[in-house]
Amino acid sequence: MQDLFQFGIAVVIISASGVMSPGPLFVATITNGIRHGARAGLKIALGHTLIELPLVILIGLGVLSLGAMPQFRILIGILGALSLFGFAGMQIRSVLKNDPAQSKSKYGSFLTGILLTGLNPFFLIWWFTIGFKLISDALLLWSISGILIMFGLHIWMDYAWLVLVSFLSSRGQVFLSNKRYKMCMIGINLILIYFGISFILQV
Repeated sequence: MQDLFQFGIAVVIISASGVMSPGPLFVATITNGIRHGARAGLKIALGHTLIELPLVILIGLGVLSLGAMPQFRILIGILGALSLFGFAGMQIRSVLKNDPAQSKSKYGSFLTGILLTGLNPFFLIWWFTIGFKLISDALLLWSISGILIMFGLHIWMDYAWLVLVSFLSSRGQVFLSNKRYKMCMIGINLILIYFGISFILQV
């Protein structure tokens, strides 16, 4: 139970960096939310899940076949740490400079979630670097069932965040100019740097 709690905290904090990042999916959720409210966020999250779950399972199966190699786990720890440092730096810079264009999506909310997930290189990079480490740790703790445990700890945040964003955007909120949002994102990414240091110390 203690392992689950500690791992869950790590997954939630690390996942928040990706879930709350001011990327194309976030902007699309705002623009769709203005027109359709909270249900737009729910549909986008469903489309996102349709791409994310198979990807996580495939990555997990690949990790399972390599996880017995000590050198592999050392490599993953180092790459995961470097990825966290780089991702956190880019996120902080993006948040401080962000001035997003409120462009309208040509697609429905569900299809938007699919397209902006599957065609987003940053999403794929996140899972093959930072997410790779989380999957590897989950497999080490709970074997194959760890993939679903880790995914469950991660995916609820996508739904909660995207539904909240679309609901509030329908009420006329502007997120990326909000000082509290920026402070929250900077704080989360500073915590990511801490996790990156801990990854290296565990090697």
